[in-house]
Amino acid sequence: MRSMEPGPAKTGPRKDLQTIRTLLPYLWPKGEAELRLRVVCAMALLALAKVTNVAVPIFYKHAVDALSTDTVRILAVPVALLVGYGLARVLAQTFGELRDAVFAKVAQRAIRMAGLRTFQHLHCLSLRFHMDRKTGGVSRAVERGTKGIEFLLTFMLFNVLPTLLEIALVCAVMWKLYGVWYALATFLTMAVYIAWTLIITEWRIQYRRTMNETDSEANTRAIDSLLNFETVKYFGNEDHEARRFDASLKGYERAAVKSKTTLSYLNIGQGAIIAVGVTVVMLMAANGVVGGVMTLGDFVLVNAYLIQLFLPLNFLGFVYREIKRSLTDMETMFELLDENAEIEDAPGARALAVNGGRVVFDDVSFAYDSRRPVLEGVSFAVEPGRTVAIVGSSGAGKSTISRLLFRFYDVTGGRITIDGQDIRDVIQESLRAAIGMVPQDTVLFNDTIYYNISYGDPDASTEAIYEAASTARIHDFIAGLPEGYETRVGERGLKLSGGEKQRVAIARALLKNPKIFFFDEATSALDSNTEKEIQDNLRELSKHRTTLVIAHRLSTIIHADQILVLDQGEIVERGTHRTLLENSGKYEAMWREQKKSRTQPNFSITS
Repeated sequence: MRSMEPGPAKTGPRKDLQTIRTLLPYLWPKGEAELRLRVVCAMALLALAKVTNVAVPIFYKHAVDALSTDTVRILAVPVALLVGYGLARVLAQTFGELRDAVFAKVAQRAIRMAGLRTFQHLHCLSLRFHMDRKTGGVSRAVERGTKGIEFLLTFMLFNVLPTLLEIALVCAVMWKLYGVWYALATFLTMAVYIAWTLIITEWRIQYRRTMNETDSEANTRAIDSLLNFETVKYFGNEDHEARRFDASLKGYERAAVKSKTTLSYLNIGQGAIIAVGVTVVMLMAANGVVGGVMTLGDFVLVNAYLIQLFLPLNFLGFVYREIKRSLTDMETMFELLDENAEIEDAPGARALAVNGGRVVFDDVSFAYDSRRPVLEGVSFAVEPGRTVAIVGSSGAGKSTISRLLFRFYDVTGGRITIDGQDIRDVIQESLRAAIGMVPQDTVLFNDTIYYNISYGDPDASTEAIYEAASTARIHDFIAGLPEGYETRVGERGLKLSGGEKQRVAIARALLKNPKIFFFDEATSALDSNTEKEIQDNLRELSKHRTTLVIAHRLSTIIHADQILVLDQGEIVERGTHRTLLENSGKYEAMWREQKKSRTQPNFSITS
């Protein structure tokens, strides 16, 4: 994975044509007859606009020729031509505006669906990807990518392609009226201009990529620093954070300066090519007028065509640069779609059918990295209505068990079953719907308390939400707040204390009403009285559910039906609290140590 932008490592940048091919299905969506018709109509209006635009100078030429005669008895002819000239200009603009109006729905739908698909795919990616990702970089990649789509559709379809079509039409008219040399001189001028623009822009795009990467890095560091605002303050590292942020900004500054200076080279070359081409063609036309083979109207026509091509072609340089930038931005977003989901539903997978909720770990082995096994040969069963607690030192593999049960990762050996069904053979959505999780590190959405509790079941009634909050012993606290359940919790729930966040998480899990509960030290941040009340309620609620508990404080799991002691990825002891104490093994040593720490002061003061 690249350091600045999310996506798989590649030997080179994604090809522009590949990026465009990825976009095309959004412009010609299956089953969307109306949108396809809009695309066809927009292309027809585009062609009409350009054909009409090419006809405008012809009306102008004939009007000039008519006005240059010595007689005035045919004055009605130039008037009619001038009216036709004005009408042609109006029609050209009208066709262009109608084209934009017809295509607007297609463009906005493509932007919406591409952004939505990327967002959905991000949620389908494995936990491994999201643990390695840089959130600021991902969000900026999606933001720039969707904006890039809008720019590409607007300018490539309705500026680049129409301009190329107009060049072809003008060259054809010049050939027809004045011969091959006029058409060839016009075409060569445009061809050299486009070639220069392509070559120099391709060279300059490296600086745009650097700007994107350093921009994402700066954004990532800023978000990371602000999310950890309190930690920064605790250690007085404001200057350190500023230096890290400025290091990224310096990289952006250097790339931006190079991008701007090389832009000047590009513009100078474009101006010189246009000047030489226009001068050559106008000299040819002037020579034709002097030689009597061309009229003054012909001279004006050639000049009008060159100016008509020059203006959009001069703009084409800017447009092409922006299109290349948009393709670069889209490239990063579409690379997210290329990310391997890693954990996918098996072909023919069925929804999990939960009868009692019997969970079995059968000789399970797992490693995040093949060089460092985390679990080895772990086997245990949790019967419906029973509670199994898992204890062990830090790094023993306790949290990995929850991740495997939720199928955030697939086991590397053995299998996990629920009511006899291998979880790799069932639909992930149905698996996770059957399990309620209360993590130790509770993260809340930056929304209201009501929303965060209702997240367990977005369709739940207000009464059900209040009941879940009451069971979690937080309803009275919420009711006492000035804004009650509409109180916003802040980024990651920072406006609430650790205990308050845990109770919200417990209420959220209770509202989900799952068949299987998984508590990862769910009451560690609560005071003793509240913890005891909630523990009693949870035991009552767990009577008819399968319950797994990860515990650090052994006093919270003495009522568990079975306790598993993990050590270096293996179960070294199992049994009830009483039997494990009688065995005088690792569990008994852990119990004795915790009991000792509770009876001794946490700090000593020495003179």
